[in-house]
Amino acid sequence: MSVPCFLFSAARSFPRPTAGLLCCRLPGPSSETRRNMSSKRQMDHLERTASNSRQNAVYPAEVCGIINESETVKRLRIAVHPDFSFKAGQWVDFFIPSVEKVGGFSMCSSPGLLQREGIVELAVKYAKHPPAHWIHTACTVGSRVAMRVGGDFFFDPSPSDPSVDLLLVAGGVGINPLYSILLHTTDLLHLNQASGGRDYNIGSAHLCYSAKNTQELLFKSSIIEACREFPDKFTCDFHVTQQSADVDPHLLPFLKRGRITEEELRAHVDPQRTLCFLCGPPPMIEAISKTLMDFGLTKDRILYEKWW
Repeated sequence: MSVPCFLFSAARSFPRPTAGLLCCRLPGPSSETRRNMSSKRQMDHLERTASNSRQNAVYPAEVCGIINESETVKRLRIAVHPDFSFKAGQWVDFFIPSVEKVGGFSMCSSPGLLQREGIVELAVKYAKHPPAHWIHTACTVGSRVAMRVGGDFFFDPSPSDPSVDLLLVAGGVGINPLYSILLHTTDLLHLNQASGGRDYNIGSAHLCYSAKNTQELLFKSSIIEACREFPDKFTCDFHVTQQSADVDPHLLPFLKRGRITEEELRAHVDPQRTLCFLCGPPPMIEAISKTLMDFGLTKDRILYEKWW
């Protein structure tokens, strides 16, 4: 159920960053700490992303809406500081006052929503990891948190950049940064329409999205809406690997049973035009990356984010 967004002037009444948590520099794990990690223990977010780019500022934020996106995923609407900014595809270090561990979650909203409403959204799957567990068991409207933006996985074209075709490949909750990229592309297409075609020469975008079943296909209705609004620009294939229940009729034209195939990928790869963004389990990313390179796509045109 969506909870109304009680913003204090649309999050614009946060004080300007001065000191402490409002705008501080937090070091990542030291190289000595990283060397001493046990190979048997899964790295936490700060360790795993220690080599990634990060903004310096940590900004305060307030949860202003909670939506049950699926049986296992909650989507948070978060009012942020006016200086907060991000690029489509990036993530945040997520600081919770009562939780020692720092979370790491990709934005699933567009920079355009931030500009319009002062809001960012995160979709978080239930897990025992303390930050995700807090979101599912203790987080409420009004909860105060802090966030710092990071990541080198993003789509941020300039108006004069040459056109590219996007291939977006997602597994499970790996859809989050790719959905942000898709929404951003939609915003750019609207800007291009408003300018009479003078800005943002956007090519096509195809989404391959795999999940266990249709219940776990996040944002599916909005994705279909984008495909129907821009049928000459957006296409998508939803893949389900363990579907047992009947499928909603409106999903059927977009649905395929089984994993993403080489044939589907090949149909959407042009080595001269395609830019591919991958996010999902590491084995999936590694297999698809190899397939794409076999099709002639160079490494610099294959960008990926591994979250688990």
